[in-house]
Amino acid sequence: MRASVVTAFDRPMQILDRAVPEPGPGQILVRIEASGLCHTDIHAARGEWPVKPVPPFVPGHEGVGVVERRGPGVTEHVVGDRVALPWLGWACGTCRYCVSGWETLCEEQLNTGYSIDGAHAEYAVASARYAVRVPDGINPFEAAPLTCAGVTTYKAVKVAGVRPGDRVAVLGIGGLGHLALQYAQLFGGETVAVDVTAEKLALAAELGARHAVDATGPDPVAAITALGGVDVAIVLAANPRVIEQAHRSLRRGGRLVLVSLPRENAVTLPVFETVLKGITVVGSIVGTRADLAEVFALHAAGRTRVVHEVRKLDEINEAVEDILAGRVAARLVLQP
Repeated sequence: MRASVVTAFDRPMQILDRAVPEPGPGQILVRIEASGLCHTDIHAARGEWPVKPVPPFVPGHEGVGVVERRGPGVTEHVVGDRVALPWLGWACGTCRYCVSGWETLCEEQLNTGYSIDGAHAEYAVASARYAVRVPDGINPFEAAPLTCAGVTTYKAVKVAGVRPGDRVAVLGIGGLGHLALQYAQLFGGETVAVDVTAEKLALAAELGARHAVDATGPDPVAAITALGGVDVAIVLAANPRVIEQAHRSLRRGGRLVLVSLPRENAVTLPVFETVLKGITVVGSIVGTRADLAEVFALHAAGRTRVVHEVRKLDEINEAVEDILAGRVAARLVLQP
């Protein structure tokens, strides 16, 4: 099979021929139809996070495909099922987090495309228990971005406790942000789109954002404050300065939700203002299998729109450069 392989952090990914993997006990072999290209894949390929993957490995945690073979003991899926392979590739199932509905906090978890080979390939092996069924009628190229970008932002909106009438700022309109706007609106929020690109702000308006703030302006915080501030700020831009701006944009009692992971791994937030204004700062990491099932159900019901562009797997390095240069409207999806 052909696979995009990270052989070293200082080299581009290589398209290599590899043997088709065999599913072991509790595993399934999936023929990949579509695989979303997430910024996390770029961080992984360049070793930019404190906990680094070990080359050689295959990135990709937005994989969607069809079950071709089952390993011993698999009962969750049958051959022919279309499934999604999310970031949470495996968890222990018995720790306090797993049994309380927070499997994404499991300390023993394995992550698709990071600690185990992922979906930027023609085939991938996955744990049957953590692969999520894709409902009939959903295009695989739309299901792929929902597998991470969708479930991550959906969970962030849930964690933020967005209520009808809340004003919600989404900072960073792209693969994640265009979906975050839609989920916040489904929860009854009045959305404020914040970005540095006119095209992405235009997309946000098309998707129903009530307000648009150009972050290249002299003071985006002042622009948000002029609207009356926001109750919730969901930060999807991987820049510490954006996080600090989001904090200053909050009303009293506001909630700052951190989703992006800046490589600097640090941010400066004022303690006095946080305490005196009763601001809550919360980290939100992806979503569970149950969250992803809800995301798929919403999309199957026609409640969300996935803006995406399809590229060939061979074009992965060029696709990475386009993402880094801001030339992508929302999500790129690779076709093996």
